Amino acid sequence: MTDQLRVVLAEDHYLVREGTRKLLEDSGRVTVLATVGTGEDLLAAVERERPDAVVTDIRMPPGQHLEGITAAHAVRAGHPGIGVVVLSQHASEQYAFALFQHGTSGLAYLLKERIGDVDELVRALGEVAAGGSVVDPRVVEVLVDSRARGTASPLARLTPRELDVLRLMAEGRNNRGIAESLGLAESTIEKHVNSTFAKLGLAEEPGLHHRVAAVLAYLRHETRRC
Repeated sequence: MTDQLRVVLAEDHYLVREGTRKLLEDSGRVTVLATVGTGEDLLAAVERERPDAVVTDIRMPPGQHLEGITAAHAVRAGHPGIGVVVLSQHASEQYAFALFQHGTSGLAYLLKERIGDVDELVRALGEVAAGGSVVDPRVVEVLVDSRARGTASPLARLTPRELDVLRLMAEGRNNRGIAESLGLAESTIEKHVNSTFAKLGLAEEPGLHHRVAAVLAYLRHETRRC
């Protein structure tokens, strides 16, 4: 991957597509190789351009259902080196599980409102292009809160502070970032992280995307039990 991210953009609404393209290119960090309006055209553009990453809407023609997720899985299966950022209007637990059902590496789920925060979008593109994963903070809130409501869930054993740490961890923040957000010492955060993973029965792994993967893998496991 070069310093300039090479991206294919898929969005069926012309104005949104062109606006997003302009925002990305104006950042000075992204080259948009192609813009398309359907899942089929996205896969064709990926084969033709071989980008570093893809940005795709979750709903596209012909069905306006989950074509973006289907395309994301196809891209990752055929080209593991290409990352995919899926954009959705909804912080949906169902959509998140559908996207991450085969693994989290090289995938991101962001809300469409993040388009206006070009730095966040470019950061997510860089993360997935490097094999990492990103989950929108509001989606993380929905996932964690829905699991915590189940009294049988190990998440119910977490303290409020540990839940705060888990949410920030799943957003992709390292210990220093979590400490700054919560106004605590980094050593204190490390203790909360270790305690959280011990209670969840998960071994802490290095790397931000591994932490996200661990959290989402656990949440998927809980959903299958429900």
